[in-house]
Amino acid sequence: MSSLRGPGYRITEHARLDARNTFGVAARAPMLVEVSDPAALPELAGYAMLRAPEVLVLGGGSNLLLASDPPGAVLALETRAITRLGEDGDAVIVRADAGVVWHDFVLWTLGQGLAGLENLALIPGTVGAAPIQNIGAYGVEVRESVRTVEAFDRTTGTFVRLAAADCAFAYRDSLFKQQPDRYLVTAVEFALSRAFQPRLGYAGIAEELRAMGVDAAPRASQVAEAVIRIRRRKLPDPAVLGNAGSFFKNPIVPAAQADALLAAHPGMPVFRGAGDDSRKLSAAWLIDQCGWKGHRDGDAGVSAEHALVLVNHGQASGLQLLELARRIAASVQARFGVAIEPEPRIVGARW
Repeated sequence: MSSLRGPGYRITEHARLDARNTFGVAARAPMLVEVSDPAALPELAGYAMLRAPEVLVLGGGSNLLLASDPPGAVLALETRAITRLGEDGDAVIVRADAGVVWHDFVLWTLGQGLAGLENLALIPGTVGAAPIQNIGAYGVEVRESVRTVEAFDRTTGTFVRLAAADCAFAYRDSLFKQQPDRYLVTAVEFALSRAFQPRLGYAGIAEELRAMGVDAAPRASQVAEAVIRIRRRKLPDPAVLGNAGSFFKNPIVPAAQADALLAAHPGMPVFRGAGDDSRKLSAAWLIDQCGWKGHRDGDAGVSAEHALVLVNHGQASGLQLLELARRIAASVQARFGVAIEPEPRIVGARW
């Protein structure tokens, strides 16, 4: 394994990726480019391997399944600065580099007395990955706090600033996810608030706060602590058991289909979709009803605590985990007539 250093970057050939994906699957990149200064990106764009569409931009590796070795170069941004830029009305504008660990950033904002991200505590990954996936949890999506996304446009070789309205945010989706070969997120600006308005409508948060002895008017830090406690109970720690968090997205179906399913399965959780004509179903409930929770095929398995979480018990390959996911999806389709899709990006295979 050889390496080459330049101003603001390091290139390593035949680099192992086992520790760079939270599933912990064995994989190797033909070239790993670690960028410590985004100003180096225009120069790096001149490398043939970094102009190819197969370039994989890697954050914390928490929303990724490596079904095989990446066919092209892997690029990782290592920048980790956080800056308060100023105020805009009631909002405080904060800029975070793409390489900042997301949970560390949430804790930093809470320490600054800023609210808006508390429901998104303990989500694995980096700040740069947050707008790509439009991460969400406990009734909140990151798009609600994003003000501007800074990115390197690989098609033009220039840096761009995209307002939140131009990012095509949707449920677990964005412009950056739709065009993965074009934009490389380098930093994100957030509009956060000193005035805290708790979002407690999602099941479990209010109950957890009461268990913590918080009966009324919780602080943002207390809401974050409640979320952290819930997540730690439900989701395995990737450092202990390889996983990528929730593997499947909650499916969106027409309201009429949801009504028919609810009539046949009265206990099925159903939530309002983007409009009155659609409904969101619980993928976890659908998978659990098909008997997958705690299932294991060799080292590829499903968490015994949460049916949405695929786990690597040690030596499972990415392809084995993908094949298990396909079987799960097929069983849900066969029993309920509902298609479920993966959240993580799958590299080296098609869904």
